[in-house]
Amino acid sequence: MTLVTAGRVGKPHGLDGSFYVEGASHPLSAGTSLTIAGRTHEVERRAGTDERPLLRLAGLDDPRPLRGELLLVEAELGEDEWLAADLLACSVPGHGRVVRLLDRPSCSVLELEDGSLVPFISDAIRSVEGGEIHVNEDFLG
Repeated sequence: MTLVTAGRVGKPHGLDGSFYVEGASHPLSAGTSLTIAGRTHEVERRAGTDERPLLRLAGLDDPRPLRGELLLVEAELGEDEWLAADLLACSVPGHGRVVRLLDRPSCSVLELEDGSLVPFISDAIRSVEGGEIHVNEDFLG
């Protein structure tokens, strides 16, 4: 199991410590353990929609100081999934190392040492193995 992003702490709702989740990417049902800013909390109440969940967490009375913080949940990575930290350590032959990972609305984008931006999609990435990311140069132009 690995900690992966499940969204971010969003706008508070009401006076009981509830808040909306921004960019929810995992089901966040009651009883789920979440890590926020290094502390673990359990989801006490889940309401709202799948696109905009509304949560109240045990031990969190005021979510305002945590607004924008990542919500991390334990999950298994799929065969073709990687952690951003693992990609930052990779080199791209002919372009240098990955210096930053940018989250964009449609996909993540790798920023490389030579200034290239590579969308992290199957058309642009041939493989990720052994600390190297092999890109499809034809796709990149």
